[in-house]
Amino acid sequence: MGNLLETIRSSQDLQNLSRQELDKLCEEMRETIIRTVSDNGGHLASNLGVVELTVALGLVFQPPRDAIIWDVGHQSYPYKLLTGRSPEFHTLRREGGLSGFPCREESPCDSFTSGHSSTSISAALGLSEARQLQEQGGWVVAVIGDGALTGGLAFEGLNNAGQLRRNLIVILNDNKMSISKNVGSLARYLSHMRARPEYIKAKGNVESALRRLPLVGRPIGACLRRVKRSLKKLLYGSNVFSDLGFAYYGPFDGHNIKELSDTLEAVKLVRKPVLLHVRTYKGKGYQYAEQSPTLYHGLSGFDVDTGDTGEPAQSFSGVFGQTLCGLAEKNPRICAVTAAMEEGTGLQEFRQRFKSRFYDVGIAEAHAVTFSGGLAVGGMLPVFAVYSTFLQRAYDQLIHDVALQNTQVLLAIDRAGVVGEDGKTHQGLFDPAFLRTVPGVTLYSPSYFQELRDQMAFLAKSGSGLCAIRYPRGKELYCPPWFRSSVDPYSVYGDSAGTVCIAAYGRIFSFAAEAAQRLKARGISVKLLKLNRIIPMEPAAVQEVLSCRQVFFFEEAVRQGGIGEHFACLLLEAGFGGQFVLRAIEEPFIKHAPMFRALEELGFSAEGMERTVLEHLEKEAAYGKKEA
Repeated sequence: MGNLLETIRSSQDLQNLSRQELDKLCEEMRETIIRTVSDNGGHLASNLGVVELTVALGLVFQPPRDAIIWDVGHQSYPYKLLTGRSPEFHTLRREGGLSGFPCREESPCDSFTSGHSSTSISAALGLSEARQLQEQGGWVVAVIGDGALTGGLAFEGLNNAGQLRRNLIVILNDNKMSISKNVGSLARYLSHMRARPEYIKAKGNVESALRRLPLVGRPIGACLRRVKRSLKKLLYGSNVFSDLGFAYYGPFDGHNIKELSDTLEAVKLVRKPVLLHVRTYKGKGYQYAEQSPTLYHGLSGFDVDTGDTGEPAQSFSGVFGQTLCGLAEKNPRICAVTAAMEEGTGLQEFRQRFKSRFYDVGIAEAHAVTFSGGLAVGGMLPVFAVYSTFLQRAYDQLIHDVALQNTQVLLAIDRAGVVGEDGKTHQGLFDPAFLRTVPGVTLYSPSYFQELRDQMAFLAKSGSGLCAIRYPRGKELYCPPWFRSSVDPYSVYGDSAGTVCIAAYGRIFSFAAEAAQRLKARGISVKLLKLNRIIPMEPAAVQEVLSCRQVFFFEEAVRQGGIGEHFACLLLEAGFGGQFVLRAIEEPFIKHAPMFRALEELGFSAEGMERTVLEHLEKEAAYGKKEA
């Protein structure tokens, strides 16, 4: 049969394949995904689990005419392979290559750019409604996992879809739990019968005939519907999807292509929202991923033959988890809260050692913040560990349910700054700007592991109100021998009398320190200002640089409303008469690339900082000569 995957350029190419060829295609897709992720990193287990489901969707629907929206999107690799991107798949997550998530800029088959959870149903409903208003054809399908269904936005979308009663198909990819009651063989048989085209057509014909009968048609129809609902409830138990106005079918075998494609064809005849419940297995087809789907969820690479993922290097996430355990040993008020990111945020040990004080609330960041506010009002000290990009989902709760309550909650903001290959949906660049608008917040930004330990201990003991500490992905950078960890709002190094100042915070302080050394070697004396606490800004830190002729502020976060702009305003108000140069991130939707390559492109390497200073000093010197 040759290499079938090479012959697939669109979903239409699937139509003439035999059952045997479709099975072989699935094998080739799995082999391609495993090989590529082992080299490039990425999400493995979730993608291996949806191969047959993706093929079935390709047999029944025709993107981009039909829109298929993947929730979160980290399981869209098979979809990329079947929608014309197979030849470029080896570039997945590489700079200039394919994104690890659906991306509208990448392909017209990607109907909605996604990277955050629980968005697919709302987006699909909106797209369906837009097509309805413009009298456009095509189907809209949302694929959502059971984990993403824990997010409140998913239920808001379901509720609205049930009210609008549009032709929307939602596929629940259930790889962890059974949503509906296990009711035995009779209920499973009836579920399959109800999803057959003959049944759906017959049901529609009966309803149409009853509507045409004068006087008695409507009462008989209403009576039959009540009887049917009673029988369904007796057989299936309570079903939230049916209660929300969906026609519910399932559960079906998510790895049976024929059953899935036949069912998908049948439910296209249903004139109301449909929820199709399928069961799949994460990691299917790769032994190590099947045995440890959590370990093989997101990877930086691995050995295909042995499954070896390598020894994990010490990271900020790991240091945070270890430190929190040490603090919790001494303080019984400390609780840990996560939104389905236990491993990613380093909380495995805490869960094992302090089970009664550990809370995984599911993919529900807004709830996590308000839940933490409730814990704090009740006298506990909650620590919510969350990626910066996901904290954006809880802005209102930070203001209303924590800051307004004037009670202490500690945010551990992981993956702050540039994150690398996960790309633009996951960059942690907005938290300094939006947290600056929250009343009473305190935000620290450590550069090194020891600072993280010290600042966490300080905030747990002496913090008040909404406290936060932000730290980057991965390991710490080179720490100068003269550096000293501090919980003071700021620190000053280098030449205290220098007329040139470089100011920075967080990870890129290491590059600032190196840039200062490079400039010193050129005979330029530099005062180095390190901001440890970035919110609120310490007035003395501003006074520290008033005597400088040039101040260069480097910030690994958005420029608009960020710390650098605030620092500039304070300098101006204090009467600063020199030159202020701000290098922050102007375009925050940074595409995927190796993390330090992206930082280099943004001008945040030591060489980039040195170049920025030299260019402005040369311009000033040239201007001075011209004036003379």
